[in-house]
Amino acid sequence: MAKRIRSGLKRLRQTAKRTGHNQAIRSRLKTLVKRAGGGTSDDLLAAIKALDSATAAGIVHKNAAARRKSRLIRRQRAAAG
Repeated sequence: MAKRIRSGLKRLRQTAKRTGHNQAIRSRLKTLVKRAGGGTSDDLLAAIKALDSATAAGIVHKNAAARRKSRLIRRQRAAAG
C-alpha cells in the first residue's frame, strides 16, 4: 500500500463496507429472481419490488432491472398459459 493518508484509509473502509452491503443486496436479488422464475405471483411481486429498490439505490442499472423484470413476467405468463 502507498502512503497511509488518512482520507485514503477512510475511503478503503467505506468501500469495503459499501461493497459488502451491495453484495448482500445483489445476492438476495438473485435468490428472489430465481424463486420467482417458476413460483407464484407473490414471488414475482417480491422480485419486482426488490429489483426496483436495488435500482433506486443504484446497485442495479435501470435498464438491467427492466430487462430482468420483463423476462420474469414473460416466463410467468408462459408458465400460466
